[in-house]
Amino acid sequence: MPNSALVSLNSVNKQFVDGNEVHAVLSDCELVMATGSSIALMGASGSGKSTLMNIIAGFEPLNSGKLVLDGQDTSQWRDSDWSDFRIHKLGVVFQQFNLLTPLNVRQNIAFPLSLAQMQWNDWCDYLVETLGLSGLLDRHVAALSGGQQQRVAIARALASQPKLLLADEPTGNLDEQSGREVMQLLADITQQGNTAVLLVTHSEECAAFMQSRLRLVNGQLYDAS
Repeated sequence: MPNSALVSLNSVNKQFVDGNEVHAVLSDCELVMATGSSIALMGASGSGKSTLMNIIAGFEPLNSGKLVLDGQDTSQWRDSDWSDFRIHKLGVVFQQFNLLTPLNVRQNIAFPLSLAQMQWNDWCDYLVETLGLSGLLDRHVAALSGGQQQRVAIARALASQPKLLLADEPTGNLDEQSGREVMQLLADITQQGNTAVLLVTHSEECAAFMQSRLRLVNGQLYDAS
């Protein structure tokens, strides 16, 4: 498996200002994530797990420190650089799905492919079959259950075979069996060495599918393996 650094956070700090109060979320946070690795990110609610993922995805700016993605220092990145990274190298599974409701299931899954100028392929068929979406491709996503929408969101995030997948509680709306199947899929793609996975979860069972565990406490990451 390749071991080059795909994600590197060095002394990253993040605060939110609420009136006259400053709330520190990340304090000199350090993280190195190798290509093809998988990490379960755990911690109490409100500890900053989603904020950390949003910083890596470029949705939230950091206040200080350095974020390096695939060998590139992001401190000088413009919006176009972030867009290029997200289109070609990043997949994200949001807690709220963020599906495109005017579109059907197939169109939602294919959307990141169109951005990357890719076509529907055998990998997409594999995802659809593995995630139990074969009979739903023509259904509008607004008509799906929460669990079905969750599976569409996962297929969409993985469709372009990104180098990095950020998944925020991806099994939260799935039944136990479906949740295990999704976690096995995430474990399998990292074992192939193609996609690194950073998984936010409260579930010890889900965390067990990842190669290592980190716990976010008082703004810093600690080995919880």
